[in-house]
Amino acid sequence: MEKFRVGVIGGTGMVGQRFVSLMENHPWFDLKVIAASPRSAGKTYEEAIGSRWAMPNPIPEAFRSIIVKDATADKEDIVSQVDFVFSAVDMKKEEIQALEEEYAKLECPVVSNNSAHRWTPDVPMVVPEINPEHLAVIESQRKRLGTKKGFIAVKSNCSLQSYVPALHPLRKKYGLNKALVCTYQAISGAGKTFDTWPEMVDNVIPYIGGEEEKSEQEPLKLWGKVENGVIVSADSPSITAQCLRVAASDGHMAAVFASFDNKPSKEEILDCWKNFKGRAQELDLPSAPKQFLHYFEENDRPQTKLDRNTENGMAVCIGRLRPDTQYDYKFVCLSHNTLRGAAGGAVLLAELLCAEGYIVRN
Repeated sequence: MEKFRVGVIGGTGMVGQRFVSLMENHPWFDLKVIAASPRSAGKTYEEAIGSRWAMPNPIPEAFRSIIVKDATADKEDIVSQVDFVFSAVDMKKEEIQALEEEYAKLECPVVSNNSAHRWTPDVPMVVPEINPEHLAVIESQRKRLGTKKGFIAVKSNCSLQSYVPALHPLRKKYGLNKALVCTYQAISGAGKTFDTWPEMVDNVIPYIGGEEEKSEQEPLKLWGKVENGVIVSADSPSITAQCLRVAASDGHMAAVFASFDNKPSKEEILDCWKNFKGRAQELDLPSAPKQFLHYFEENDRPQTKLDRNTENGMAVCIGRLRPDTQYDYKFVCLSHNTLRGAAGGAVLLAELLCAEGYIVRN
């Protein structure tokens, strides 16, 4: 098949680097443009990155010599060379909102890793296995923007990717009414490594700005529905969260406590997880895990170091399901925060948008 031409704006940061690395040998996508800030523009990608490359594998050979463009000043030039862009720019929220809308109004679809547009009412925030039907709101967004092809779609916060997928099939079947979640989040979620953040070695910080509010509110948008051209959040379940930064390089873990309207048995929960498939699996998208939810019987699994890369880092790992004295059940979840939780989740969303006809080749 003829590949879609892709750009990455914000390609020098950690998530941008992950986008670039995921484009190497992608069966559907051909990376044509990398853009970043004015200080990187005009340099080769390798020169612009310098010593800041944070991925486990080297910069892909095919992308080392790409001349970096200015994500703001070179918009028209960038749009002329691509079918859509991934956005991982590091700017103020209002600046990101404006920049992504400018790209969309230039008839360039934007698949964003940023939080800036997550609460824009007609911007779909999609996990392909959970709420693909929200893509229908794009038609209304295009009317607002005055575009035929351009739009913005976003992925949800990285910490949600660990526990929301595990709760989703149970909510649909048994009526989830409340949940308590404690997340233990890796330093790459802050765009850091142990070299750049030595204070995190042998440390835990019990605060991540804005993260608890996102963890409590964003699931309700994922579980909402499209009404009158906007996404209306669900009324339930009630969720309370605490989010801690821990000394792990990659991988967000969550301790989850949940209660249901119709309490299932442990066997019913395990069966629900084992058999759950979403739209990404139905379409057999290139980045989709074959088995989305993996349950571990061992008491000491999942472990961040051992299990974060399950199915190329795109699966969710679950363990320690057991009854609780205050809630119906408790369990532990794990996902790779820069793969499933960030760039990988956005790539999967882009694959869904292409497969469903929202992104077309120019």
